[in-house]
Amino acid sequence: MADNKQSFQAGQAAGRAEEKSNVLMDKVKDAATAAGATAQTAGQKISETAGGAVNLVKEKTGMNK
Repeated sequence: MADNKQSFQAGQAAGRAEEKSNVLMDKVKDAATAAGATAQTAGQKISETAGGAVNLVKEKTGMNK
């Protein structure tokens, strides 16, 4: 009987560990997705700023005409 009880408890512990690991992996995936979105937004802002700077230089140097 003790062997069955120990096996059952071991199975419960393994199930809890697996669930905790799944929750942690979900959090990691969410953080990675958020970081990717943030990086993409930052890249777009940099690109827009650089484009504006190029246009300003063209305008000031008369290359825009």
